Amino acid sequence: MNLPKISRWTRRQTLWMLSGAIAGAGLHACSSPSPTPSDQSSSPANSSTSPGPMSASMGITTWIGNTPLYIAQEKGFFKDLGLDLKIKVFDSVAQGFPAFTAGQLDGLAPVTSEAVTLASKGLDFRIVVVEDTSVGADVILARNSIGSIKDFKGKKIAVELGGIGHFFLLQVLVEAGLTEKDVSLVNLPPDAAAAAFQSGNIEIAYSYSPFSDKAIVAQTDGRVIYSSKQMPTAIADLYIFNSKFIQANPKAILAFVEGNFKGLEFLKTNPKEGLAIMAKHLSITPDDLAQQLKGIQMPDLKTNIEMLGNPNSDLHLLKPMTKMAEFLKQQGKIDTIPDLTKLLDAQYVKAAKV
Repeated sequence: MNLPKISRWTRRQTLWMLSGAIAGAGLHACSSPSPTPSDQSSSPANSSTSPGPMSASMGITTWIGNTPLYIAQEKGFFKDLGLDLKIKVFDSVAQGFPAFTAGQLDGLAPVTSEAVTLASKGLDFRIVVVEDTSVGADVILARNSIGSIKDFKGKKIAVELGGIGHFFLLQVLVEAGLTEKDVSLVNLPPDAAAAAFQSGNIEIAYSYSPFSDKAIVAQTDGRVIYSSKQMPTAIADLYIFNSKFIQANPKAILAFVEGNFKGLEFLKTNPKEGLAIMAKHLSITPDDLAQQLKGIQMPDLKTNIEMLGNPNSDLHLLKPMTKMAEFLKQQGKIDTIPDLTKLLDAQYVKAAKV
């Protein structure tokens, strides 16, 4: 049995695509000079008093974590802050990297592993907002006869090779004392992996909502054996901007940050309208969206400050990103571990007023 055709919500695409995109565009393109308005400085202070309209472009995928962004755009929060935000939607984040590296896109929304890989290639950018963290949306499905992760040894596992699910799976295997050599990986994207599990063609699969939910409902011989709820810092979606754009347009960055948090606040105080706004972009019902949002956590302003600006906090993003970089190097996915300390830019979340 095949899953019904659904628009893929994936922002977790293959890192080999990412590397190819970077190579194709050429990192030297990032050094192209950006116009620097004479009335702007690198400080976000007093951004709300900008004398004229500002503009910025952001490349995203159709993903539930962008709910506050879409709310802010539709409700006019960005415009109220003087920002003309142009949203470009890609099938995968990797598709946006040529434009980003060439300076045709100001910002992008990668996952942690993609950000680490970009940094390892020398791209100069900053993380200004943590969009969301996965706390159950990413899952590993297994037959009921498979008692634990250790029982994966010798089994076939459906997962998109090189994608965030691949690295999530490898981390789970390591926890159980296994390696990639102990299993046989079948290269399938999340929707096809869930379909293969649902139809009984494979015993173990990595996927995420809505594909995993449909598979579990339809396939009684199976369950979620492991989810990102058990490894909450493993997968995070980020909003990043090119460093030169940030330096030239600090007020636009602050408006972007504030607009996002206004969108998040609107979702909390007006859930019915907020869910309806995003649901239409996903072609699902607001109730379905509400259920799917339970699998991620969208950090509020206070939590973002902890994640980006407090090295002493257990939530500080540098810790899981460093682990990810070490893991990617160990797996031969990156050549060098980049300096990640400079990537976290907390000044805008600290200056934001919501």
